[in-house]
Amino acid sequence: MQVFCRDFKYCAKNSAIVRIALLRTCGGGSAITVFSRMSETTSEFQVCIAGTGSYVPEKVLTNEELSKRVDTSDEWIVSRTGIRERRIAAAGEFTSHMATHAARKALEQAGIEAKDVQLIIVATITPDTPTPATACYVQQNLGSMGAVAFDISAACSGFLYAMKIAKRLISSGAFENALIIGAEKLSAVTNWEDRATCVLFGDGAGAAVLRRAEPQEGSILATEMGSDGNLTHLLNIPGGGTACPITSDNVNDHLFTLNMLGKEVFKHAVNRMKEAAEKVIERAGLQAKDIACVIPHQANLRIIDAIADRLLVPNDRVFVNLDKYGNTSAAAVAIALDEANRSGAFKRGDNIVLVVFGAGLTWAAAAVRW
Repeated sequence: MQVFCRDFKYCAKNSAIVRIALLRTCGGGSAITVFSRMSETTSEFQVCIAGTGSYVPEKVLTNEELSKRVDTSDEWIVSRTGIRERRIAAAGEFTSHMATHAARKALEQAGIEAKDVQLIIVATITPDTPTPATACYVQQNLGSMGAVAFDISAACSGFLYAMKIAKRLISSGAFENALIIGAEKLSAVTNWEDRATCVLFGDGAGAAVLRRAEPQEGSILATEMGSDGNLTHLLNIPGGGTACPITSDNVNDHLFTLNMLGKEVFKHAVNRMKEAAEKVIERAGLQAKDIACVIPHQANLRIIDAIADRLLVPNDRVFVNLDKYGNTSAAAVAIALDEANRSGAFKRGDNIVLVVFGAGLTWAAAAVRW
């Protein structure tokens, strides 16, 4: 009998070690997997947000300008959404370009060089190309050639999905740091003839650097994410995929643009965001009075007000930049996090809560001690 043995070591914060020996008998015998533990307890690395960054295009599209394109007005848009203007990327400005700008700012604040980045996750529904991933273009732009790079698609929830994934990979010891980015060029998938949706969306990117936390530093306390595929019809881009390719016959039917059932989305968004936020607040051992800042998805001011009311958090502790940028999907909460961070909306040691929802429907939340 010939025996092969392979040892795998997993070292966590307290040097807990798990050894896995895989024994295989050759010549028709059975495979036996043996697990032995040198310690009954294991612990994970704590993970902190070391830096944030954001980028928005130069071009500003105001409500007044939109009113010349479709039957709407500044008063109508502001009263129903809270949006006053949004940013629109230039024709030659892609999602990867915006993501790269935001990433560089986050890396600079974190004090990490691009060559030392180990993981890049880009959350987007508007990738540069179907393949390769936009994260690979960002990797190329930054020169982070030692990193693992991939995209995720969870619409507006994507940035916090990326945060949960990166946190888990860092806390397990697989990586020491990660660059997570939410970036969108929604102007490319907006029907500019539909006044119900074209007033809502804008372009931009936000980024954060996650790394192992040092003693006495803050950390990501709790994360939550979820989805309900029964509600895919509420918010989608129906064309452009394998289910409905864009052809010469349907190219003018606006199938490759965002469609939304606003009232239904509103109802589910408020409920799911409330539930997700409450879960991370409870897991983090916090109460409403302990939260210095809530950073919600920037989609609609009425939704933001409803969330603040249900979480019992005063409006002056809720960060809002919706009026300037509109809904930038996966980039929205990331841009807001960076602006809140750089404007002093919270300080070291403060507890903050991020909460989002998006197409899918998807939702996510995170509680962070800064």
